[in-house]
Amino acid sequence: MKWLFTILALILVCGGFAWWFFAQPGPKQLDMVNNVMPGDSDARLLVQDQIYDENLGLALNIWAPKTVAQKPLPVVFFIYGGGWRAGAKDQYAFTGRALANRGYMVVLPDYRLFPDTRFPGFLEDSAKALAWVHDNIEPYGGDPERIFLSGQSAGAYNAIMLALDRQWLGRHGKSPDLIQGVAALAGPYDFYPFDSETTKQSFGQYPAPEMTQPVNFVRPDAPPLWLSSGSNDTQVRPRNSKILRDKILAAGGDAEYVEYPDIDHLEIMMALAKPFRHKAPVLDDMVAFFDRHR
Repeated sequence: MKWLFTILALILVCGGFAWWFFAQPGPKQLDMVNNVMPGDSDARLLVQDQIYDENLGLALNIWAPKTVAQKPLPVVFFIYGGGWRAGAKDQYAFTGRALANRGYMVVLPDYRLFPDTRFPGFLEDSAKALAWVHDNIEPYGGDPERIFLSGQSAGAYNAIMLALDRQWLGRHGKSPDLIQGVAALAGPYDFYPFDSETTKQSFGQYPAPEMTQPVNFVRPDAPPLWLSSGSNDTQVRPRNSKILRDKILAAGGDAEYVEYPDIDHLEIMMALAKPFRHKAPVLDDMVAFFDRHR
């Protein structure tokens, strides 16, 4: 009978762990699976919960290579997605590990989400975090003259808006010229009229909807853009990235678009994590873009 109780105990433990695991947000599940896979060994969490907005209590994490650098490192400022209503910097540690292992310092900021804020609150937070990075990253070993932006979905939207619309960084005495390039994954850039519950919640009350659309801020002197999407993305359709690329090129700017076959909205982000990099060379392509412009 003892073996029976042992088996029952194992079943309960495994069942409890499975229940707990699947109760976690998707990105956190991905991060946990990522962490049990070998690889990305040259990465460490350098700073955790660094406050960048005392009033709101907003913080950021900084990842860096374990290998001591001989000169300041280029910086990737990565903004997570989640429809402007979900997500947290700690859930996206796999992104910090992936890029730090490739020789970059990585900053993952939190920002306010719905219902605590609506447009433009999340842009104001992202701009303030980026201004903090530009002013403060050098003592940590980062190069303030080589800052790149990246993000997925809603985070890609935030990143592109900071790069195109000068007002957000301008409010902090900064210019988008400090951005060396933007690698954006499956972002919405041309989505008015608002036809989803998510966009109605976060943008529907703003009195000037045209001011919420990245395609309305295209300019020839914008930072270089690397725009990507999956061919199977039905949540944020590839047309968003294609339209923005075409408008930037027509204006005389620098933009490219990569479309990954048989990849959907979530898989393009999953491809940054070790267990799923076989799905698409997203990480390699992003790093190649950064390397070209750094």
